[in-house]
Amino acid sequence: MHERSSSRRRGIAGAGTIALSLGLCLCAGQLVGTPAASAATTPVVKAAAAAKVRPSVVTKVSTRNLKYGGTVKVTAKYINPVNGKAVTTGSVRLQALRGGKWLTWQQKSVAKNGVVTLTAAPKITGDLRAVYLGNAKFATQYGAKIRINVVRPNSGNKVINEAKRHVGALYKFGAAGPKRFDCSGYTQYVYRKTTGKKLAHKANSQQKAGRAVAKGSKQVGDLIVFRNGSYGYHTAIYAGAGYMYDSPHTGARVSKRKMFSSNYVVRRLV
Repeated sequence: MHERSSSRRRGIAGAGTIALSLGLCLCAGQLVGTPAASAATTPVVKAAAAAKVRPSVVTKVSTRNLKYGGTVKVTAKYINPVNGKAVTTGSVRLQALRGGKWLTWQQKSVAKNGVVTLTAAPKITGDLRAVYLGNAKFATQYGAKIRINVVRPNSGNKVINEAKRHVGALYKFGAAGPKRFDCSGYTQYVYRKTTGKKLAHKANSQQKAGRAVAKGSKQVGDLIVFRNGSYGYHTAIYAGAGYMYDSPHTGARVSKRKMFSSNYVVRRLV
């Protein structure tokens, strides 16, 4: 009995060894087939989506110093850096930086040569940029900031032309033209004629007219108010290169002459 039992166990053990080598499972006296290791199913791994290509861009501008009322052209060309070919799909926005925010002014599609030309007519000095919006193949591309300096016409020339017309008029205290003037009456008359703005007939009060301008930024046609301390006692119209037009004092006449003091403020009315 002992020997037969031992043989039986050895037989079962042998079957188990064979079963394992054959990739079989011995369960409750039965051989059950299982997939062989060589035939094991390999997990399917999804291929990662290809990363979008960020196009390179060359941006040109027609001018950086634009006359007020003029138009500036911004031209951008987009290239696929992988193959060096033009990017022929997608849209581009022309944006302007205003009040700390980028505002879209125009949007156009890229042409077949990878080029897009956008236009703008800014009224103030500021930054522009072209933004490629991207699509299924290409990533968004932000162009560099382009500073556009808007040059306003010097309307002060109109003021100076009127100031010249009264050269030779005799000074008279309290007079405000058109034949005779005191200092503040002269500036009051000229600015009213050329700008429509009415100044007070008093030098000290004219310090509040228009807007303040730094001495180093004064332009032809600006109002000059000379001061004693902080009190304004004489007014003139800046003529450029350190000269002014004014009605000086009793016995003198309106003329163009050298500015005589460094204690003054500048006010701009045009």
